[in-house]
Amino acid sequence: MEPNTASASRATAPIALQDVYERMRFTPAHMRIVIAMFVIFVIESWEQLALVYVAGDVSNHFGLDETKLGLVLSAVAIGMIPGALIWGPIADRVGRRPVTIVSFIAYGIIAALVPLAPNFEALVGLRVLSGFALAGAYTVVFPYFLELMPSKQRGRAAVLLSIGWPIGTLVAIGVTTLFAEAGWQVVAFAAAVACLWVIVVAFWVPESPYFLVSRGKHERAAQVLGKLGVALPAGTTFAQDADPERAGNPLELLRKDMRRRTLLMLIVNFAFNWGYWGLQVWLPTLLQERGLTLADSLGFVAISAVIMIPGYLAAAWCTKRYGRKLTFVTFLIGAILGGVLFAVSWDLPSLYVANFIMSFFILGGWGVWNTWNGEFYPTRVRAAGYSWATAAQLVSNALAPVVVGALLAASVSFTMTVLFILVFLVVAVLAAVTLPETEGKPLE
Repeated sequence: MEPNTASASRATAPIALQDVYERMRFTPAHMRIVIAMFVIFVIESWEQLALVYVAGDVSNHFGLDETKLGLVLSAVAIGMIPGALIWGPIADRVGRRPVTIVSFIAYGIIAALVPLAPNFEALVGLRVLSGFALAGAYTVVFPYFLELMPSKQRGRAAVLLSIGWPIGTLVAIGVTTLFAEAGWQVVAFAAAVACLWVIVVAFWVPESPYFLVSRGKHERAAQVLGKLGVALPAGTTFAQDADPERAGNPLELLRKDMRRRTLLMLIVNFAFNWGYWGLQVWLPTLLQERGLTLADSLGFVAISAVIMIPGYLAAAWCTKRYGRKLTFVTFLIGAILGGVLFAVSWDLPSLYVANFIMSFFILGGWGVWNTWNGEFYPTRVRAAGYSWATAAQLVSNALAPVVVGALLAASVSFTMTVLFILVFLVVAVLAAVTLPETEGKPLE
């Protein structure tokens, strides 16, 4: 392959890493990275949903009411909150790659113990710990991925990476269907075994050149770029942050030039995730209230997950053409309209149509947000910024199932429960419209 640099002579002056990424082509090495990190995202989605579809079996096994069951379903998110806040700054200090690998291994070990939980307290405790470990890979995967992709393909590739979420949903449903009769323990253990994929990640995914340059490791950065198809002259150095010691300092996110962006980013993450997760966790239960059997409701969720995929594909096309902001806001408005129709649906066909509209738009919106959210901050605090974003999502993850479960326990109607959830999507739209556009702009 011809090197995509104009000169093979020794470099004498630092070059801008952004310029290198502008010239970078998409190579087989990038495809391996896409596959490796796509499967990570599938496993992360699967883990967060692993017990949702066997919630009835878990409840019967431990004798739980709806509020305690909501706590079990939220436990992974509860553990991920401090995990995200800790792992993110560490990734800015020691690297994206070691955090991804170490956290994934730790998660697999702890998750394998979950099926052995003797009581409710132990079950919640183990799921909290597994969430703490999983938070490392969960927090880092998108900024890590963005820092490895060529600039021209970065946005579209990251949106397509998000398709791992509905695939993870389908995997969770498939595993539930195959192993549900064997008990929730087998379903939970299967998710832990999937973490052996970390071996592939270790071989296929290099450290981020952006991170390496931010820590002054220019030779290693050039070596990684060579593996990604960019041949550079011997002795190449890169322009970098004048103060790398600020890397990973979360207080940087509150600096005057970042404070407003950080606040809006946190609001969007909390509200958007509530609007999605508050409905997703209890969707099988809500559907059963509308007369569907458990098997029918799982089939409904599976079809919804399939509908999400064209939503992601449409968002991937739109973000390149119309930008992050317009695409995200438009998709969220579409999701809100679908949600209102879902709340007032009058028969089974209208319920299906409404949920498919909502699934198409809300997950397409997630794909754009995952990309946009990873582009707000410079490399020295990109993972720290994403860790705050993740923590805001996870606070929402932890609260939404419990609050919605309490509403159901109090016999609040289907329509009012869904409309309550949709209010949070409206808040997300209002916060997002003033965030800066990043489409076509290089990473800092």
